[in-house]
Amino acid sequence: MASALIGAPTAAVASQAYLESNSVRETKALITELCRQFYHLGWVSGTGGSVTIKVHDEAIPRPNQLIIMSPSDFGGVGRDAQRNSRVQKERMVPEDMYVLSSSGSILSSPLPKPFPYKPPKCSDCAALFLKAYEMRNAGAVIHSHGMESCLVTMINPLAKEFRITHMEMIKGIQGHGYYDELVIPIIENTAHERELTDSLAEAIEAYPKSTAVLVRNHGIYIWGDSWISAKTQAECYHYLFDAAIKLHQLGLDWSTPNHGPITESRGVLGGHSNGNLSRKAGPLISNDGVEPSRSCIVLDIEGTTTPISFVTDVLFPYARHNVGRHLDATYYTAETQDDIKLLRSQVDNDLRQGIAGAVPIPSDDAGKEEVVAALVANVEAMIKADRKITALKQLQGHIWRTGFQNNELKGIVFDDVPEALENWHTLGIKVYIYSSGSRLAQRLLFGNTSYGDLRKYLSGYFDTAVGNKKETSSYIEISEYLGVDNPSKILFVTDVYQEAVAAQAAGFEVIISVRPGNAPVPKNHGIKTITSFSEI
Repeated sequence: MASALIGAPTAAVASQAYLESNSVRETKALITELCRQFYHLGWVSGTGGSVTIKVHDEAIPRPNQLIIMSPSDFGGVGRDAQRNSRVQKERMVPEDMYVLSSSGSILSSPLPKPFPYKPPKCSDCAALFLKAYEMRNAGAVIHSHGMESCLVTMINPLAKEFRITHMEMIKGIQGHGYYDELVIPIIENTAHERELTDSLAEAIEAYPKSTAVLVRNHGIYIWGDSWISAKTQAECYHYLFDAAIKLHQLGLDWSTPNHGPITESRGVLGGHSNGNLSRKAGPLISNDGVEPSRSCIVLDIEGTTTPISFVTDVLFPYARHNVGRHLDATYYTAETQDDIKLLRSQVDNDLRQGIAGAVPIPSDDAGKEEVVAALVANVEAMIKADRKITALKQLQGHIWRTGFQNNELKGIVFDDVPEALENWHTLGIKVYIYSSGSRLAQRLLFGNTSYGDLRKYLSGYFDTAVGNKKETSSYIEISEYLGVDNPSKILFVTDVYQEAVAAQAAGFEVIISVRPGNAPVPKNHGIKTITSFSEI
């Protein structure tokens, strides 16, 4: 297919043969089908909504692929809009579609339709779609006017974000899980859609984790790597918006883990109002009417919420002693095969670098027993060296999950932790975990403590996928994700001095946790220390 492009793909010139190719025709037909489906869902009715998809071609990098875009069905204003309509979304045919180059130049336009249709016009969303393609390397973008997406922006007219957590459909949003907090920026509407371009681009840049931007009193823009990803996420977003509206009608706060009653201290929309500030997680008002200085608290685990000895003397030995049993029992499952694939890659890299303890893993042809034996030897060496690598953490998490399920493990936290978590939750302060352990391991620990399931007090989990805990850039990334207007609104509590320094450099408020068994901190370091969460 690439040969059908004349010159370099970036020249945005395509041959007529390519414009009439099967891949282009199929993409046009797909958009017409999606428009009909979305019309019946109420996403693209009247003059609203649009869909665009890139023409998939393995031979052409996605940034250079052609763009198929639905036309605008808006042909007038006020009472003339219906009379002057160009095309109805539910009646579109492939021939109504526009073909654009990757830079946005129109390469092919539909032919005019007879009266009462007006001459064709490309979607008014074109400039906004191009921003999603450019800034997120998207494969498809959906613009919906679904009623749910309008109403959630209207419940609190000052909110600059929509936040929701602990809802099953969050798992359908790229990069999110059930326990995560989903954050979607809200931008203000304008009289003309193209005028939203700059504010949409700013929101995309400010919220790198988001795959959508809400427009107040208007709708939502959603993108994905493919049309399937965009469509799936659109369905999940609309479900979550509908759930939030219904929870609000019931007087329940959808932005908290337990979805309890909306309290006066939190206000409408879980307290995510921010007036004229562009990004803020608060304010959060305490019971005595005084605004706390913090809107979020981020906690380390080892030496902060949990004794280091629990990790070193319980969790790591459990994983080391049970790795063989786990691999043998689950060897042929897709999950374990994925774990083995990651371990093979890591071990191959270790062998090339001459890492001590690394031993070759035979091919599957050697038999299950030999493969497992080699895997066990490598895992034991990695655990002994206290290596914080993805392959090991993923396998450990799966082993620990079995241990917690079989009641062979019980999560340990310091006695002052549960009460502090409950108090912060009551005040509306969101609490997150940032640990070198995997997010699965974090959820297992807090979900199975001797004090019960503490996850209801936690709004999200960060692991080293966000960055090294001793690097300032990691905390900047967390601050961006949490969406506070000022990083000083975030308190980070850790037992490691270097982590505290890195977070402090990112603008966080920091406290060092001094617990039994923790490593000593430098003298005269100048950072506040505590021995119990009751001191916070």
